[in-house]
Amino acid sequence: MSDHGNESESEEIADLSNPDVTTKYRSAGDIVQKALQKVLEGCVVDADIATLCELGDKIMEEETGKLYNKKVKDKKIEKGIAFPTCISVNEVLGHYSPFKGESKVLKAGEIVKVDMACHIDGYIGAAAHTVVVGGDKVEDRRADVVMAAWNCAEVALRLVQVGNTNTQITEAFGKIAEDFKCKPVQGVLSHQLKKHVIDGTKAIIGIETEDQKVDEFEFEMNEVYCIDVVMSTGEGKGKETEVRHTVYKRAPEVTYMLKTQKARQFLSEVNKRFPALPFSLRSIEDEQVARVGVSEAKRHELLEEYPVLKEKDGEFVAQFKFTVLLLPGGTKKITGLPVDDKMVVSTLSVQDEEMKKVLAKSANPKKNKKKKGEAKDGDEAKEEAKE
Repeated sequence: MSDHGNESESEEIADLSNPDVTTKYRSAGDIVQKALQKVLEGCVVDADIATLCELGDKIMEEETGKLYNKKVKDKKIEKGIAFPTCISVNEVLGHYSPFKGESKVLKAGEIVKVDMACHIDGYIGAAAHTVVVGGDKVEDRRADVVMAAWNCAEVALRLVQVGNTNTQITEAFGKIAEDFKCKPVQGVLSHQLKKHVIDGTKAIIGIETEDQKVDEFEFEMNEVYCIDVVMSTGEGKGKETEVRHTVYKRAPEVTYMLKTQKARQFLSEVNKRFPALPFSLRSIEDEQVARVGVSEAKRHELLEEYPVLKEKDGEFVAQFKFTVLLLPGGTKKITGLPVDDKMVVSTLSVQDEEMKKVLAKSANPKKNKKKKGEAKDGDEAKEEAKE
C-alpha cells in the first residue's frame, strides 16, 4: 500500500502523533456518522434492506470522494468503503448485505443492526447501531439486549485508557451481560485499527471460550481501536444460515491464477478496488461476474469470508460499535450514535457496584489548554485538509 522507496525521506508517521493522521481518522468518522444516521432514518416498515445497504455505501463513497483530492507525490490518496453497509435483523448476528434479488423488507418491531466503515488514506472510521423498527416504545427482551449492549459500550469507552488492559473490558462485558440476563456473542473481537488494517492483532474479546482466547495487553498512547459490542438474549453462539455470504476481504498473501475469464475479471476488480479492506459482492459492477468469481476465488483461498451467522429463532441480538482515538488529552470517541433510552426501556439495570462507578465517570476528556507553539491536534488541523 505504501511506497517503501525512500524510507529515510518519505516514511510517514502513521499513528496519532501525526496530526494529519488524526484528522484523517476524524474525517472518516464524520462521514460514517452521516451515512449511519441516514440509513437509520430509512429503517422504517417495508424498507428494502439491499436498498438501504446501497444508500449507506453510496454516501460513504460520495463523501470520501469530496476530500483529499490533491495528489501526494503524484499518487492519489485512496479512500472509500472500509466495511460495506450491513443490516442484520433480530437473531442474525451480522454481515447481512444482500443482492437486490435476495433481499428482505423490514417489519414493525424488528430489532435492526446497521454496521459500516469508511476510510481516508487507509485510516478507518467504523460504527454500528441498533434500532427497533416502527417507533413504538419497547420494554421486553428486545429492550434488555439493547441496553445490555449499550451499557457495555459505555463502560468500554471509559475503560479504553492508556495503561488499562483488554482483559478489564472483557470482564466488564460479562458482569453487565449478567445484570441484563443476556450473553456476549462468542467470536466477536474489537480490534486495533492501523493504516489499511481493520483487524489489527491487538484485540479485545467479547467473551473467552475454550476455543478462543486473546493475549492480554495494555492500551498505549496514539493507538486507535474499533470497539464492537454484540449481545444476545440467547446462548451467544452463532450458527450457520442458508443465506448467501456476500462480505469478503482479499487474503493478500495468497496468489493463484484463476482458470475462468469471469473469475479473473472478478479478482482483478477486487485487487484494484478492495486490495486490503472488506467489500460486498454488491459492489462488483457485474453481478454475474461476482457470483461466478467468488466461488472460484474461495476455492483457492484468495478471500476471507465474513459469514452470516444467527442465534436461535426467537432470540434477539443487539450491537453497538464505535471508533476511539487514544490521544494525549484522553480517549476520544469519534463515531457511534446515542441510544434512544426513552423508546427502549428495560426493567433491568446495571447492578454491579464496580460497573456503576465506571459508568458514573465522564467519558469526555478534559481539554488541556495549549501553550503557545504547541502542535495542533486533529481538530485544529482539520480545516487544512479539505482540499
